[in-house]
Amino acid sequence: MKIDLSVLNIQYKLHQQEYEAAALRVLCSGWYVLGPEVEAFENEFAAYVGCKYCVGVNSGLDALTLSINALGIGAGDEVLVPANTYIATVLAITKNGAKPVFVEPDVYYGIDADRIEAAITKKTKAIMPVHLYGQACDMDKIMNIADKYNLRVVEDCAQSHGAKYKGTMTGAFGNAGCFSFYPTKNLGAFGDAGAVVTDDEGLYKKLKMLRNYGSKKKYYNQIEGVNSRLDEMQAALLRVKLSHLDELNAERVAIANRYTTEIKNPAIQLPFVRVIENNHVYHQYVIRTKKRDEFQKYLADNGIKTVIHYPIPPHLAECYQHLGYGKGNFPIAEKYADEVLSLPMFNGMTEPEINYVIKCCNLFRVD
Repeated sequence: MKIDLSVLNIQYKLHQQEYEAAALRVLCSGWYVLGPEVEAFENEFAAYVGCKYCVGVNSGLDALTLSINALGIGAGDEVLVPANTYIATVLAITKNGAKPVFVEPDVYYGIDADRIEAAITKKTKAIMPVHLYGQACDMDKIMNIADKYNLRVVEDCAQSHGAKYKGTMTGAFGNAGCFSFYPTKNLGAFGDAGAVVTDDEGLYKKLKMLRNYGSKKKYYNQIEGVNSRLDEMQAALLRVKLSHLDELNAERVAIANRYTTEIKNPAIQLPFVRVIENNHVYHQYVIRTKKRDEFQKYLADNGIKTVIHYPIPPHLAECYQHLGYGKGNFPIAEKYADEVLSLPMFNGMTEPEINYVIKCCNLFRVD
């Protein structure tokens, strides 16, 4: 049996008529950029997350980058960020001229809230928690620290569509919640797309200007902006998927529960779930093993595709050598990078496929 890490067209086929009707509606409308579909999606997604406003942009990276910009964070400022995140989180900071200050992750792969205060300096302007793999960070502690030190909070929700912390959706805690709708995400578009949610009307208005060349009115540019507009086609398709997101997430949770209940191998560390009130939506099902490379090869030999999220922590990335970090600066993040492996997780996985993954995991042996 061959099993891919993710199969995207199953979701399309599941609601094919709805997607095709939405696409045809846009094609027939003659309006393809910043039109009624974008406005409708923004309203629907803001309501889903529990925020007042939403600004659609063209990627998750732009959502982060424009949010940092709109909050006035730049040269000379520091932003606290987990040491085990994807490079995009850090790029959003450095693209604005600010400095990333790395903080080790906890056992749930989120930024370790107990280590945040030690990293705060007079230059610190914001905390950027990343709800990695689909599970919320410890937002009670993070928001308390932010209030104590008057820091901004920009949530990276690229992998946590629909995840909650004690009943509140990720993205609804900070000054800005930044989402990616890359096709593999739980709420994935059919191309690149992203959005920012917020309750701050001033931030909302500035983000709308920034995404559209810095203008409220065409040809009247008040600030230096960019071209980062969610297009009508992606918005219309996202509206369809958003209407089914809870059921899609429930299916992922059911698959994850099978893995968690039935994978029984002392060589494999299964993911921890933070608290009962926290909804993990399993963008990825990430295990750890000290024999990761052997395990990955073993699974590949048995037809199971896996991916390492992520093999190189940002502080060791070639592009950030100038920051002066080296091997051993963040040993927990580095340990995770050496041990993590994402098992197949996608909507539409069949019972035989799930059973086969579990069986192969249980048969893996370490000499």
